[in-house]
Amino acid sequence: MPGLAARKAATRLLAAVIDAKTSLDGLTDNDHGHPQFRALDMRDRSLVRAILTTALRFRGTIDALVSARLDRPLPANAHTLSHILHVAAAQMLFLDVPDSAAVDLAVTQAGEDPRTKRFSGLVNAVLREIGRRKERALPAAMGATDDAPQWFVERLKSAYGDDHAAAILAAHRLEAPVDLTVKSDPAGWAERLGGIVLPTGSVRIEKLDASVPDLPGFAEGEWWVQDAAAAIPARLFGDISGLRVADLCAAPGGKTAQLAQAGARVTALELSPNRAKRLAANLARLQLEAEIVEGDLFAFRPQELFDAVLLDAPCSSTGTVRRHPDVPWTKGPDDVARLADLQSRMLAHAATLVRPGGCLVFSNCSLDPLEGERLVDDFLAANPEMRLDPVSAEELPYLAPFVASDGAIRTTPAGLVMGTPGLSGLDGFYAVRLRRLG
Repeated sequence: MPGLAARKAATRLLAAVIDAKTSLDGLTDNDHGHPQFRALDMRDRSLVRAILTTALRFRGTIDALVSARLDRPLPANAHTLSHILHVAAAQMLFLDVPDSAAVDLAVTQAGEDPRTKRFSGLVNAVLREIGRRKERALPAAMGATDDAPQWFVERLKSAYGDDHAAAILAAHRLEAPVDLTVKSDPAGWAERLGGIVLPTGSVRIEKLDASVPDLPGFAEGEWWVQDAAAAIPARLFGDISGLRVADLCAAPGGKTAQLAQAGARVTALELSPNRAKRLAANLARLQLEAEIVEGDLFAFRPQELFDAVLLDAPCSSTGTVRRHPDVPWTKGPDDVARLADLQSRMLAHAATLVRPGGCLVFSNCSLDPLEGERLVDDFLAANPEMRLDPVSAEELPYLAPFVASDGAIRTTPAGLVMGTPGLSGLDGFYAVRLRRLG
């Protein structure tokens, strides 16, 4: 049956995300992804990605609608059956797929799997009932769920309060736009690409009419894809022309490119050889230069200290849920704590690489204070040779909405949603500027 292979792949990959806590990006990588995904043609791969991101983005809503149409809960071990229902419901409720096609494919899929064959009638009944009542039932279900696991909702409310947390969760239901950092003339590139210039200077495109490599200026290296929030940390250094600057977790290279474009002499450190190759390729396209060093940060001890160091550390990525809706479902509080510990050790070593009087910017794309505000408070208490160098609204006026009381930067997906067309949120980021005394 046409389309069945794509639905089977979507079900298998949804199981890998929910049951095995596997990253969606890794599963749907065109070169190294799951074999069942790579066996599909490019059109079906795009469909599978759309199904999965939708099923994860609205997982709470879909689960509520499915559960309401069951006489009794599904058996505890009926994971495959649940995933079949979620894949079909995602298409019926949020994607441009006819209900009849989604139902027929789901019933056929259930009937072909020995684990779900006896439930094929249930699949048919539940999905047809969802289709009949979706116009009224969908808004009610969305209003009754946060579309996020409870641990994540509780952490957001604890950190930001109920209202701000609700705004963040609402933003997570929106597909993220494409933001670009341009070498020059943001207004000109916004006009050419059909976008707008954000207050932060990034160019935003709400809907792409072509793939990124086919857009004007890509091959010529005039811009690179980078969320507006991700472009902030490198700007906190100020004028770095001619200075020695290290980017300690460099790949894929957006921040390295910013530093090089600003005139710094950049050393880009990257642990993964494959990611280092990707970094080199991106810099070559952009016609920007940096010394690329493959190696472990904890073993990195250069002969000469740096004027400035950027540590954009690996984190839980909870600030990127708009782009990666699998994150709350594959991570948990233990992951946040483990990654916060890693970041703490990385920050302590990064501080040893800065010359006296030099600048250290620490950042990550987590919304959790354990990986941001609390981590830096603990770091400063343990390292009296470092002090906070607050960012002021007067210094960088476009960052005024994101400057915290201590001078750190905190963005959330609820930012840049002021009712103006195109201002549809940004990633959650934390960034702080530190200075080494001397």
